[in-house]
Amino acid sequence: MFNIVKKEMEWGHDTLTLETGKIARQADGCVIATYGETSVMAAVTYAKQPKPGQDFFPLTVHYNEKYYAAGKVPGGFFKREARPTEKETLTSRLIDRPIRPLFVEGFKNEVLVICTVLSHDLENDPDVVAMIAASAALTISGAPFMGPIAGARVGFVDGEYVLNPSVDDMQNLKTNPEQRLDLVVAGTRDAVMMVESEAYELSESEMLGAVKFGHDQMQPVIDLIVSLAEDAAKEPMDFQAPDYSELFEAVKAAGEQKMRDAYAITDKQDRTAAVSAAKDAIKAELSEEQLEDPNLGTALKKLESKVLRGDVVKNGKRIDGRGLDTVRPIVSEVGLLPRTHGSALFTRGETQGLVVTTLGTGDDEQMIDALHGTYKSNFLLHYNFPPYSVGEVGRFGPPGRREIGHGKLAWRALQAVLPTATDFPYTIRLVSEITESNGSSSMATVCGGSLSMMDAGVPLKAPVAGVAMGLVLEDDGDYAVLTDILGDEDHLGDMDFKVAGTEDGITSLQMDIKVAGITPEIMEKALEQAKAGRVHILGEMAKALTEGRNEFSAHAPRIETMQVPTDKIREVIGSGGKVIREIVEVSGAKVDIQDDGTIKIASANGEAIQKAYDMINSIVAEPEEGKVYKGKVVKIVDFGAFVNFFGKRDGLVHVSQIENRRLNHPSDVLKEGQEVWVKLLGFDDRGKVRLAMKMVDQETGQEAKDESAE
Repeated sequence: MFNIVKKEMEWGHDTLTLETGKIARQADGCVIATYGETSVMAAVTYAKQPKPGQDFFPLTVHYNEKYYAAGKVPGGFFKREARPTEKETLTSRLIDRPIRPLFVEGFKNEVLVICTVLSHDLENDPDVVAMIAASAALTISGAPFMGPIAGARVGFVDGEYVLNPSVDDMQNLKTNPEQRLDLVVAGTRDAVMMVESEAYELSESEMLGAVKFGHDQMQPVIDLIVSLAEDAAKEPMDFQAPDYSELFEAVKAAGEQKMRDAYAITDKQDRTAAVSAAKDAIKAELSEEQLEDPNLGTALKKLESKVLRGDVVKNGKRIDGRGLDTVRPIVSEVGLLPRTHGSALFTRGETQGLVVTTLGTGDDEQMIDALHGTYKSNFLLHYNFPPYSVGEVGRFGPPGRREIGHGKLAWRALQAVLPTATDFPYTIRLVSEITESNGSSSMATVCGGSLSMMDAGVPLKAPVAGVAMGLVLEDDGDYAVLTDILGDEDHLGDMDFKVAGTEDGITSLQMDIKVAGITPEIMEKALEQAKAGRVHILGEMAKALTEGRNEFSAHAPRIETMQVPTDKIREVIGSGGKVIREIVEVSGAKVDIQDDGTIKIASANGEAIQKAYDMINSIVAEPEEGKVYKGKVVKIVDFGAFVNFFGKRDGLVHVSQIENRRLNHPSDVLKEGQEVWVKLLGFDDRGKVRLAMKMVDQETGQEAKDESAE
C-alpha cells in the first residue's frame, strides 16, 4: 500500500530523518522531517494552471504548532488551537523568505506549503526542522523549484560556534552571559538566502563567521534532500517561462525615457505619481493585443528595475540623488507626549516613527503559552503600519504578518541592551506608530525605541540604531551596496540587509537575498558599510538623548523590590490572601510576590511604597536587640505593660523599666492604645521579648545619653 522512502543522517548532536510515501499521499509532496524527537510534516500542493491575469507569485506558507506535539491541552475556553501565535507567524515568514526567490522566474501558479508540528522533544526547535521538511517536500513535488535549501541554527559560546543549540539555551539567551547569539541561516548549496538573528553585541567578523559556519553545516542536509528526491521525486512539471521579450522591447521603446525622467524626481509622492503617469503613457502606445498580454505587468516592472539598477551601478546615482553610502537627513525628538512615560519621534528622510514607552509592573508581564512551556515576558514591542504612512487607502485592522515580523526584528535589536529584571523591575511596553514610510520603518522603530526608552528613564546599556542596506548585483558581477535604502530600492534590488546594534557590536541582523550570487566578500562590504551608517545614525540620535533620564515621568509607577525568605511568603500572603489584601488596601500600592521570595511594590506615590514596605518588613524581619521601636500599648497588667512594637510581635515592658522612678502600678503613666517608644533589651530564657521605655525620650524616640539611666 505504501511506497515509503526514508533517509537519515547524523547531524550535530542528533539524528535527522526524512520520510515520504506514507502520509498525505494526495499532496504533490509530503515529507516528515524528524530531528531528535521533534517531527514536522510539510505538505505541498500547487495549482497546475495560473489564474488568468495574475502578475504576482501567490506562494503561501503556514507553519502551525499542535499542542498534542508536546503532550499539552490548549488553554482557553474552546481548548482548540486558534489564531496563529507570534511564533507561528514568524516561522511561516522564516520559511517563506528563502524559498520564494527559488521558484522559476515567470511561475505564477498558486503554491501552498503547510508545515505541522507533530512532535516536540522540548530540546530541538521545530522551526529549522520545518524549513528542512518544506524544502524536501517542494523538491519532490515536481514544482519548478530551484532548490533544495536547508537551514541551521547557530549559537556562539566562548568564541566557538554551536550547531543547533537547545531551546532552553536560546530561550534563556538574555540571562545566560555565555550564550551571545541565536542565528538562523538558510541557503542552497552555493548561496546564503536568508539570515535572522538575535545577538549580544557581536562584531561584524563574528557575525559573518556565524553565517559561514551555518552555511557550511547545512550542506549534508542538502545532500540528504537530494538523495531523497532521487528515490521519491515526481516528474517535474512541464513549465516554460513565458517569453515576453518582444513585449518588453515595445514597452522599453515606448517609455524608457519617461521612466528615467520619473525616477529622477526625488520626492516620493511626486515620483510615485510620475511613475504611474509614465506607465499610463506607455500603455497608450501599445496595441490592444499587447495590453491584454498577462505579462504586461512583469514587463513594466522589468523596465523600472532596469532604469533604477543601471544608474546605481554605472553612475553611482540613486533615485533621491544620494551617494551609495549616504544616510538621509535625521531629526530626533524626545518627550513629545506629556502624559506618556516616554516618547520619541524619529524621522529619517521620508520614514518616520512615533515610539511610545509605557512602564508597567509585574502584573503587566505577558504570559506566553508555547509548546515548550509557559513563560513570562517583561519586554513587549508592538509595531503598527497604518495605510496613511504611505499615502494610501487600505485595510486597517489587527496586525498582519508583516507588522508582527517587523516588530519582532526591532524587539531582537533592543532586548540585548535592556537592564536585568533585578536592576530594573519594570515591564516595558514599546509601541511604534509608523507615521511615514519610505524604506525601513523597522529600523526607524529601533532608533525611536531606543530614544523613547531612554526618555522614560530606562537605563539601557547603550543606545541602539539600525540601518537597512541594499544591493544591486549585475550579471557581469558588478555590484553596488546601498546604505539606508528607499522602498523602491528594496523592491527592485537584490538584497534587503537590516543591521542593528550599538557602537560596540551587532544586536540583530536580518538578511533576505533574491538572487543566488551573494559572495562572502559582498556580505563583508555590506556589514562594514552598515557599521559606518549605524555609527552615523547613533551620532544624530545623541543630539536628542545619550542615556536614560535620571527621573521618571510623574505618571510612571515607582517600583521597589525586596527579598524575603521563601518560608516567610506564606506569612506575607496570609490565610486566603487576607494579609496581602490588607497591605494593598492600607498602603495603596500594588504588591507582586514571586516564588523565589522577590517582592515588587509599585505605586506612583513614594509614601505608599514605603508604607507597604514597612508592613511587609514587619512581618518577615526579626527585631534587632538594642534598637528603638515605636509601639502601642495593648495590655496593662500589675507587673508591667505589653507593647505591640514590631508587626504583630508583642513584648513586655516590666514596671521597673517604664520610668526612672518607682511606680505603684503601670496604669499610673500608661493606658491601652497609647503609642510609646521602646528599646529591645533582648530575650529571656524562654524566648520572651524584654522591652524598656525609661532610657528612651518619649517625645523624640531618641535614646538618652545618660548611662546611669539604665
